[in-house]
Amino acid sequence: MAFIDLARERYSERYFADTPIEQEKLELIMEAGRVAPTARNLQPERIIVVQSPEGLTKIDKATKCRFGAPCVMILAYDLSIASRNPDVVDFGVIDTSIVATHMMLQAQELGIHTCWVGLIDPPELRRQFHIPKKYRIISVMPMGYPSDASQPGPMHEVNLPTEELFFAEDAFEE
Repeated sequence: MAFIDLARERYSERYFADTPIEQEKLELIMEAGRVAPTARNLQPERIIVVQSPEGLTKIDKATKCRFGAPCVMILAYDLSIASRNPDVVDFGVIDTSIVATHMMLQAQELGIHTCWVGLIDPPELRRQFHIPKKYRIISVMPMGYPSDASQPGPMHEVNLPTEELFFAEDAFEE
């Protein structure tokens, strides 16, 4: 499949089947994250893969947005090694987002759906999974096969036109 088709096909899934993800597919998804580019190649991302019933119960204490997924990744990064530019941003957030995007697109290619979830309780995740304070928790990413109820919502069908998102270099000159 062409990349643009893959990108157009992907949407945030909110109806997962309870079918487990095969280990070889999960390893491909993690590999896609492992090879993702990061600032200065520092690779600050630290991702907890949660699949056990006990672990998923812990996830449910920190978010209402697991959507029945059989696997959830807790996306975090190590504050002590992430690249920073005080005039721009803490690149740990960006690096972890790039890694997550690579994993989401690899999952989509394998027929596994994902959802980026920011509606989380980071202190609760930290308590439940004993996550060290040096890791900043960004979000969670439920993933799995779509259920029979799965379908992209209307918000996934509307994208702004290119000319509203991209500008020529002189667009804002007076």
